[in-house]
Amino acid sequence: MCGIIGYTGNNNATPILIEGLKRLEYRGYDSAGIAVKNDKVVVIKEKGRIDNLTRSVEKINPQGTLGIGHTRWATHGIPDKTNAHPHSSMNGIVTLVHNGIIENYIELKNDLIENSYEFTSHTDTEVIAQLFDYLYDGNPITSLIKTAKKLEGSYAVAMIIKDYDDKIFAMKKDSPLIIGKGDNENYLASDIPAILPYTNDCYIVNDGEFIELGKDNIKVFDENGNEKNIEIQKVQLHSDSAQKNGYDYFMQKEIFEQPKAVKDTILPLTPNGKITLPFEFPEKFIENLNRINIVACGSAFHVGVAGKYIIEEMTRIPVNVDIASEFRYRNPIIDKNDLCIFISQSGETADTLASLREAKKRGAFTLSVVNVPFSTIARESDGVIYTNAGTEIAVATTKAFSAQLSVIYVLSAFLSQKKGLMNETEIKKFTDEILSLPQKIQFALECDTITKNLAEIICQKQNVFFIGRGVDYPLCLEGALKLKEISYIHCEGYGAGELKHGTISLIEDGTVVVAVATDKKLYNKMVSNIKEVRSRGAFVIAVVCDDAENIKEFADEVIFVPKTIKHLSPSLTVIPLQLLAYHTTVRKGLDVDKPRNLAKSVTVE
Repeated sequence: MCGIIGYTGNNNATPILIEGLKRLEYRGYDSAGIAVKNDKVVVIKEKGRIDNLTRSVEKINPQGTLGIGHTRWATHGIPDKTNAHPHSSMNGIVTLVHNGIIENYIELKNDLIENSYEFTSHTDTEVIAQLFDYLYDGNPITSLIKTAKKLEGSYAVAMIIKDYDDKIFAMKKDSPLIIGKGDNENYLASDIPAILPYTNDCYIVNDGEFIELGKDNIKVFDENGNEKNIEIQKVQLHSDSAQKNGYDYFMQKEIFEQPKAVKDTILPLTPNGKITLPFEFPEKFIENLNRINIVACGSAFHVGVAGKYIIEEMTRIPVNVDIASEFRYRNPIIDKNDLCIFISQSGETADTLASLREAKKRGAFTLSVVNVPFSTIARESDGVIYTNAGTEIAVATTKAFSAQLSVIYVLSAFLSQKKGLMNETEIKKFTDEILSLPQKIQFALECDTITKNLAEIICQKQNVFFIGRGVDYPLCLEGALKLKEISYIHCEGYGAGELKHGTISLIEDGTVVVAVATDKKLYNKMVSNIKEVRSRGAFVIAVVCDDAENIKEFADEVIFVPKTIKHLSPSLTVIPLQLLAYHTTVRKGLDVDKPRNLAKSVTVE
């Protein structure tokens, strides 16, 4: 949510800022702007896509070796040119960009108005600029510290100050910010992809740190103004991961990258075919383990729901699954004998991070499953398992979802073995099946053609229902989310047994129902549910394993996926559901990668 890019060096900042903003598009935004400093600060802002900003920039052609840029996702004030960042103080001392939410901005704004400050926007961000101006004592760092003490909420702020020609100043609390170290040039950004073409030497800014970034030096200060020693880390990501590489959309590319993403995730966890976690639990922790809590948002929450089915059956440990925005406020009952698992692609999801901190306060062992190295959730967890999915650009997650699922499988097997519920032979069989998943996912991708054809039907509908039982149910939740978030068709995922309790009243002639039925024990139950909806006029698309040939008698269309053991079926079932969403959206002529109102990384509440 919101993207920040900054540059100071010897080159013209403008093209670097524009390129950086393009690489941050996946975060979601509705306006964009840059500020470039030479003899004076030139600010250019536009509503809408970066292409609009680029056209304005080309007309003005600002030149300068210092600059900041921003993509805004509206929270305070409508998405327009006035509310777009950067914002400058009334006296022109500071120009800044901001990611986060200032909760006490109205109180601060009223105080500043009483001190003769005038505001031009409806944002909370402009309050930071005016407040800094008001508190400015000639020393940027001490003035930043004084400003931070007045702010309540979350922020990553990068600013240009009138009297400093080659420096960016910044501060951070609960919103991501990184520094990239170059050769006689340095960078600042919300996320690593923005700077990957230039450097992979990074410093991850911590909460409560204040930054002075020159072209040839990086200074970091604590909240008392004392300079800190920092360690630059090399990030192992590749800049070409932010390129489409011949695909029409990033989502399409990322769907077809799933065999590699899953393989790259599971291989480090299964050296020589043996399950090995990259951290250690405390002594006797598993023996005394009372309960597992899985906390996440969006698609990661659906991974958690699938995880509940898998972990409970394999380990007999009770599992609670919570939406992070509920967990953090419901006064959860957890203690030192609980394992709390936090799943987040970005490792910066605001509600998930807050939930992690709540669990740590209560003494639980915290384990994170994240995709981004050095992210806040990863750094603050007791243990971390990285998904090696690579950079995911499309807002609708695909390969990160599949990589997260594969971690759940490995963790379930590890705990089951430690609890003495699986012997070596059973573990080897299960591990071998996990290792076969990348190839089976590749086979599942062959349903691309049939899903493209079915999209011709789905794109004309206003409602689509996904039904399933057992571990297929959370995949129905994910299938519905994928389709609704990018195609804007109303979708719902339901446990098929719930149809009679209300939902079946919505089924009428032509309603599309996607029925997922991969569990043999529940297969006949699903057939009954399919008959129920078809008798009421539904058009049924069945997703089944490739040995369920008789399903053709009951469904209008059938998508087959390779057979695997029950616990691993979500990795294969999700493929046609992702492709149905993708092709339907393409058929409707919508922006697959950047759906309206959504952001990739939700770093505010």
